Amino acid sequence: MTGPTIEKNLDDLTMSVATEFEATVERMWKIWDDPRQLERWWGPPGYPAMFVDHDLSPGSKVTYYMTGPEGEKYHGWWRILSSQPPHQLEFEDGFADDSGDPNLDMPTTMVRVTLASVSPTTTSMTIVSKFPSLEAMEELAAMGMEEGLTAALGQIDSILEE
Repeated sequence: MTGPTIEKNLDDLTMSVATEFEATVERMWKIWDDPRQLERWWGPPGYPAMFVDHDLSPGSKVTYYMTGPEGEKYHGWWRILSSQPPHQLEFEDGFADDSGDPNLDMPTTMVRVTLASVSPTTTSMTIVSKFPSLEAMEELAAMGMEEGLTAALGQIDSILEE
């Protein structure tokens, strides 16, 4: 992995994370499309994810939870807006309660993942998160979103090497 490069745009309320991996676009798509591979990197180290529902078809819902070092569970969900394998995925991302229902007290983000071939063996991956407000952007930043995503992305290389 190279990078990641992180850019925040307060005017557009976006955070973009760009990186490159030594893998084809098709191989990189599998780390999103295969829930068992996604589980191995979606949470930061020490917070493995378990995907309960996983369907990347437009209109589908993805549900998961991460388990912390002390056994605490953090639930989340995605609502798939668009899926164009193997190049793009768009979804709404939010927090959930213990039963997997959306936690309406927490902000959601709109996420666009773009995979593009740089060379036959290198793929760029860009993840753009759009926030509903500056307050939501600041709240999620204070919760460690940038650091968590950077740490999570750092786990992908070992999956690709298998």
